[in-house]
Amino acid sequence: MQQRPRRNRKSEAVREMVRETRLPLSSLMYPLFMIDGENQCSPIHSMPGISRWSADRLIDEIAECVSLGLRSFVLFPAFADSLKDTEATLSSDPSNFYLQSIRAIKARFPEVILMSDVAMDPYSSDGHDGLVRNGEIVNDETLPILARMAVAQAEAGIDIIGPSDMMDGRVGFIRKALDEAGYTGVSIMSYTAKYASAFYGPFRDALDSAPRSGDKKSYQMDPANRKEALREAVLDEAEGADMLMVKPALCYLDVILKLSENSVLPIAAYNVSGEYAMLKAAGINGWIDYERAVKECLLSIHRAGANIILTYFAKEYATWYHADKG
Repeated sequence: MQQRPRRNRKSEAVREMVRETRLPLSSLMYPLFMIDGENQCSPIHSMPGISRWSADRLIDEIAECVSLGLRSFVLFPAFADSLKDTEATLSSDPSNFYLQSIRAIKARFPEVILMSDVAMDPYSSDGHDGLVRNGEIVNDETLPILARMAVAQAEAGIDIIGPSDMMDGRVGFIRKALDEAGYTGVSIMSYTAKYASAFYGPFRDALDSAPRSGDKKSYQMDPANRKEALREAVLDEAEGADMLMVKPALCYLDVILKLSENSVLPIAAYNVSGEYAMLKAAGINGWIDYERAVKECLLSIHRAGANIILTYFAKEYATWYHADKG
């Protein structure tokens, strides 16, 4: 035989030398959940190992992550139901704990990247990402609310705005509002292809943000569709997005690949809460080699074309990364 592919697999040194895909820590963003108060760390039952943090405790957590080499964080707030209303009024109030916490984190760690979440559901008494009128999620009336939210987050110090709402035209509307407010340097990572997935359950537990009625299928994408993701990508690029995201990741590797092949923008993928919970549960029960399985999943997302991976495994991966380096 003239060709023996196994020659390139014969030892760890050879395998490492010819390895096609490597996942650096700089590609990972760590999602963090926030709550109001002081000295609070509330574990999330459906996401073992993940907690909700008050700002003072979260600063300690971020310090530990920074020491491991993580530099990028995505922040999600959990507000009490008593503070929510149909217009998500609290979302742009500079006194809300989320915006205050962003300021505190940036003051302590000016070098880290902080990404926000822009959608109505954490602040809405209806639990939807957009404004609800007579049982319908109305698109155009939602946009000014999202824009005000984004500008308030930029004022607080956010580096990357993350519109997760899937309203039509919101990237352009937010970009215009940011520019007019003087925040031309604040980036937008659009949730370009956010699917109506069954894998969001633990996240909604963490934020108590499930819809009070109906579902999100009229604005999140049908899991059966791939070409539609290209249409969304073209629109988001034209409206001023700096990065495009696919969410979830593992069931949508083909979509990640498609976007990476058809866009010049960096591609992100969100390794979501349900994907985390499945591997965590299997690992706890001894059904899989947990560390190997996590590394394999993250590598597959990166191999498919994701330059950036939002993942709850980030801190664990960073620990293993340093252990592997010796």
